[in-house]
Amino acid sequence: MSSDNAPDTIDAFFARLGNTAEDLPKRLKQFADFIAANPDRVAVSTVAELAQGADVQPSAVMRFCQEMGFTGFSQMQRLFRSSFSQKWPDYSTRLEKLREHGTESPSALLAEFVEVGRASLENLMATVEPRALQQAVDVLARAETLHLVGFRRAFPVTSYLAYAFEKMDVPAVLHSGIANINMDHLIKPNDAVIAVTFAPYTQMTLDIAEKARETGADIVAITDVVTSPLARFKAIQLLVSELDVGAFRALSASLSLAIALAVSVGAQRNKTN
Repeated sequence: MSSDNAPDTIDAFFARLGNTAEDLPKRLKQFADFIAANPDRVAVSTVAELAQGADVQPSAVMRFCQEMGFTGFSQMQRLFRSSFSQKWPDYSTRLEKLREHGTESPSALLAEFVEVGRASLENLMATVEPRALQQAVDVLARAETLHLVGFRRAFPVTSYLAYAFEKMDVPAVLHSGIANINMDHLIKPNDAVIAVTFAPYTQMTLDIAEKARETGADIVAITDVVTSPLARFKAIQLLVSELDVGAFRALSASLSLAIALAVSVGAQRNKTN
C-alpha cells in the first residue's frame, strides 16, 4: 500500500483501524489493540519498545504500519507526534510527586484518585466524538425500550443509568445477571442496547450485544478503545479512557458520560412526546 493511502489525521487513522481491526492477522490485531489503548506511546517509543509493550515481534509492527497505508514506522510516528505534541499531560510526573509523600495514607490515595479522575475527565472531551454522542442520543431517544448491559466493573455505570432513566420515565431494563437470569429475550427490533464493557471485556456483555444485533436492535457502546469487540456489532462507540492508581481504576469519566447521555436522552424524548 502506498503512502498516498495513509491517513493524514489521527481521527482518520482510528476510523480506518476501527473498520479493519477485526480482519487483521492475530499478531497485527494484538498490536492494533495495544495502539488503540496506548496511542501516546507511538509518538515517543521505538519500534522495539512498542513491540515489547504489545508482546509481538518488531516485524509485526512494520507490517501493521504497511497495512494502515504507511511506508514505514517513521511516517506513522510523525502523524502521532504532530497530533499529540500539544496533548501530552505530565500526569505521571504529578502522580510520582504524590507517591513521594507516601501512598499508604488514605489522604494520599484520595489525592491520587482525584488527580487521575480529573485527568480522565479531561481525556473524555477528546475521546468522545460529538457526532457519535449526538447519534447515540438520537438512537436512544427513539427506541421503545432501552436495555442496559454491563457487568463487573461496568455494572455501576448501567445501574446508575437505570436509576436516571427511571426518574425521567424512560422505559429501561437493567440486565443485572443476578441468579444467572437471562433477559436478552426481552430485546425487540425497535429497542436499543447500551452495552458497557472495558478490557478485559466481559463475555456476557458481548453475547447479549451479539444477540441484540441479530434481533435488529441498535447498540450504543460505552467502551475503551476503537478496536473493542463491540465494534463488530456496528455499535455507536463512545470511547472512555480511565486512568488508574496502581491496578485500580475509578469510573469518574464513565459515570460523567453516562449521566450526560441519560439527561440528553430524557430531554429529547420529552420534546418529542
